[in-house]
Amino acid sequence: VQLVESGGGLVQPGGSLRLSCAASGFTFSVYVMSWYRQAPGKERELVATITSGGGGRNYADSVKGRFTISRDNAKNTVYLQMNSLKPEDTAVYYCKVIVGSRAYWGQGTQVTVSS
Repeated sequence: VQLVESGGGLVQPGGSLRLSCAASGFTFSVYVMSWYRQAPGKERELVATITSGGGGRNYADSVKGRFTISRDNAKNTVYLQMNSLKPEDTAVYYCKVIVGSRAYWGQGTQVTVSS
């Protein structure tokens, strides 16, 4: 199992970013995928989850209405569209999948929201 995140960077408050997580080594289309984030000095927290077919999505209260999780099963990729970014969204963002009762994580991508 391999997960590779990309799309992070520096953005001003109110701006947008789209993160991608390219997956390989497992049958992507049958697994729930999640995005997490970890800010400096804080625990890793769940941001959003999407079901295998994409019909079910859940979000942390802190990002509802601003972030959208989606997936393309043909491309084995899950996305996180982040709009109206705030300084408190600054964190390393990770994607995660649980396969065979084991959690797999990507290496993370840094998102910094600052003027």
